[in-house]
Amino acid sequence: MKARSVVAAATSVLILTMGLSACGGSSNSSADNKQPAAEKQVDKPADLSGTWKQTNGEKDHYQEATITGNTIEINWISPGTKSLYWTGSYTAPTKSGDFSWTSQGDKDKMRESLLASSDDTKEFKYSNGEITYSASALGTTTTIHLKKQ
Repeated sequence: MKARSVVAAATSVLILTMGLSACGGSSNSSADNKQPAAEKQVDKPADLSGTWKQTNGEKDHYQEATITGNTIEINWISPGTKSLYWTGSYTAPTKSGDFSWTSQGDKDKMRESLLASSDDTKEFKYSNGEITYSASALGTTTTIHLKKQ
């Protein structure tokens, strides 16, 4: 008789628990999941302004880019030195997602730097939080990968 009472009590608790779960659970109706229009997120274009550092360079020898306004400037960085590689135009993205632009080089400024690019233009690509471009020096061309600092 005692065993029947324990089983009955356990069954009652189980039924009560299941009933409370069904009544108190969260609703997944589409009306509950809709966001008000003001709260909907709009994909914005990436803000590329700031300082970017080469991720595929050496610890003490790398390129660093600074984007401000409508200019991108890239320098070779080594212990105790900073040498201009590129300075030119920058066009900010107008849509979210991948983005590329052609930078027109400032030949007057680059003419003063021994390590500056001799290119008139340079192609840049932004994708997945990274800027990439080709850099050439001493007959070697490398794809540079930059991450925002």
